[in-house]
Amino acid sequence: MPELPEIVAYLDALEPRVLGEQLERVRVSSFSLMKTFDPPIDDANGRTVVGLERIGKRIVLKLDGDRALVIHLMVAGRLHWEPPGKAIPRKYGQAAFDFADGTLMLTEAGTKRRASLHYVAGEDALRALDPGGTEVIGSTLQQFSEGLLAERHTLKRALSDARYLSGIGGAFADEILHRAKLSPLQMNTNLDEEEIARLHDAAVTSLTEWIEIRRADTGDGFPKKVTAFHPKMAVHGKYGEPCPVCEAPIQRIVYASRETNYCPGCQTGGKILADRSLSRLLKDDWPSTLEELEG
Repeated sequence: MPELPEIVAYLDALEPRVLGEQLERVRVSSFSLMKTFDPPIDDANGRTVVGLERIGKRIVLKLDGDRALVIHLMVAGRLHWEPPGKAIPRKYGQAAFDFADGTLMLTEAGTKRRASLHYVAGEDALRALDPGGTEVIGSTLQQFSEGLLAERHTLKRALSDARYLSGIGGAFADEILHRAKLSPLQMNTNLDEEEIARLHDAAVTSLTEWIEIRRADTGDGFPKKVTAFHPKMAVHGKYGEPCPVCEAPIQRIVYASRETNYCPGCQTGGKILADRSLSRLLKDDWPSTLEELEG
């Protein structure tokens, strides 16, 4: 799932390409993608992009006339900048947004269609799509703490709950917890003040650094390799590889279709966390669907 650093990279790439430009036409090939029908999507045709912003993990193209297109990529959705008028790919194509100098293409890999497109009128309708989480970068320790402790959960779940903390998913939750030297299965209510402060610092530092890494990877181009894995990550996707800090082999916990990576040397005092422990612990704690996770 594209998280805060990837969404920022997309917005950076979109700004010189679409801001101030006329959206000539919206083409939607997947009925399941559209989540709103009033106003109709054809109403966006011919409008000018007057702003770009982010709401959580959602990308917003603000149009004249107080309209907005809101794209949520979910797990497998990706954006591509293609030549003008390019046909929507038959297998993975979901929608295309045509401009004079290029087409913004939305694709989604796999068979499960979770990406969404909202077309809304008015600021109130736009803000209604905000899950409400605190923006971690720029947050005070108190704001972060309130979001982290809003409900009793494991740290992995608490960090990635969009209702309380914005922009963090599974990948960067793993990276943040490794930097903070905290177990992903530790309950948030068991943290002391020093641990919360350490986690806040790790979250701000990790997200800030990764925004710059993603920007450097993209340069003046358009993001192409937007995945949950990156060679510079410390633990996420690094199962079996040595921890860059202590060289202990990175471990993983697999639950349903989700995976948690951690370093037993840095985060759990050498303890290996068994999958069956996670299954018992998360039976009532972990969301059963992606929609529940996104709030």
